[in-house]
Amino acid sequence: MAINLQKGQKVELADLSKIVVGLGWDTNQYDGGEDFDLDASAFLLGADGKARSDADFVFYNAPEHPSKSVVSTGDNRTGAGEGDDEQLNVDLTLVPVEVQKIAFTVTIHEAEARKQNFGQVSNSYIRVVNAANDEEIIHYDLGEDFSLETAVVVAELYRHGGKWKFNAIGSGFKGGLAALVKNFGLNA
Repeated sequence: MAINLQKGQKVELADLSKIVVGLGWDTNQYDGGEDFDLDASAFLLGADGKARSDADFVFYNAPEHPSKSVVSTGDNRTGAGEGDDEQLNVDLTLVPVEVQKIAFTVTIHEAEARKQNFGQVSNSYIRVVNAANDEEIIHYDLGEDFSLETAVVVAELYRHGGKWKFNAIGSGFKGGLAALVKNFGLNA
């Protein structure tokens, strides 16, 4: 049975090596005439909270970390259908020792040009699934806390005392993907 987290809660990932991080969302009724394209990404971060290089940014144009520790399953451009809209496969045994955190984010593609924001998104969540048996072990609903934000740091995995822990973050940013890239120490 999955643990349902609230913003700020943390939980240890006991004895897991391979997980699937699934992200899902729906869009509210919107009359802007443009489809919503949300994108899940991961940033592999050092102890300073910064990516070491562009290779530590896994997203639709760079779907696999060089270590093969984080791999995106692809870009769902519509978000249609039930279940996860995008997934990232994570092999914790392959994460480079220098990486202390993995931040999972969602951004709205071309949000400013399309006049879109997370106030128009509902039912957003992140979940962690044990890849060995497809059992959902963690579920975090983001709620409706966002209005003008165009990017969200949903959650992070981090090393603590030799174990991996999951932290429900739910922190919004204005400025879309470029704001996140800059936040994590890369050039936009």
